[in-house]
Amino acid sequence: MIEIDNIHKSFGQNHVLKGISATFQPGKISLIIGGSGSGKSTLLKCMVGLHQPEQGHVRYDSAEFTSMNFEQRVPIRKEIGMLFQNSALFDSMTVEQNIMFPLDMFSDLSKAEKVDRANYCLERVNLAGRNKLLPAELSGGMKKRVGIARAISMNPKYLFCDEPNSGLDPETSILIDELIQDITAEFNCTTIVVTHDMNSVMGIGEYILYLHKGEKFWEGSNKDMLRAEVPELNNFVFASPLMKAAKESL
Repeated sequence: MIEIDNIHKSFGQNHVLKGISATFQPGKISLIIGGSGSGKSTLLKCMVGLHQPEQGHVRYDSAEFTSMNFEQRVPIRKEIGMLFQNSALFDSMTVEQNIMFPLDMFSDLSKAEKVDRANYCLERVNLAGRNKLLPAELSGGMKKRVGIARAISMNPKYLFCDEPNSGLDPETSILIDELIQDITAEFNCTTIVVTHDMNSVMGIGEYILYLHKGEKFWEGSNKDMLRAEVPELNNFVFASPLMKAAKESL
């Protein structure tokens, strides 16, 4: 479980996050949604320690993360898997080397054990046998799947995904959503996804946190969202023809 309590973050005079609180449960997929500039990615970065909030707390299973120094955070960081928006693969490394990178950093496994783990992760994302390819030889969807394979290489307890479907076609986006869903169930992860993809919202949104201008405006499930009476949320969600049709079918 991850808890955030009264998170504030500013950059100069720009107050990006204004007292955000929420609880993210294990074994569930939680989505953070909102318009551009609403604070979604900044909140995610505060939660994983890439940004330090000026006020508030982030707790991992009751462990106070925000007050820890770098060394104290290492055990928690070993339990975090992260899928970045652009996959963030190392261009000069093979697929296998990219997946093994966290293992090289944080584990005491032998080389053979690391290769075995990389092979398992590749099988898990349906890319078995692609070990020696370079990122330049992969499609966008394949890069996302390699990114997921790297994110699960350490058997994560917490999984963070920043815009996992960005730049992907609808069919590949559905495959990525299904993969995130399967991995969350398999590892019982506390999974948090930042997205603007309404297909993902309706497909895997067990818990949704809606941010508007740096504030928490609404939270609930995707089914609750269709009946919400929050003008800002409705304006954001029902700009999509898909979501208009879903609401009209109620």
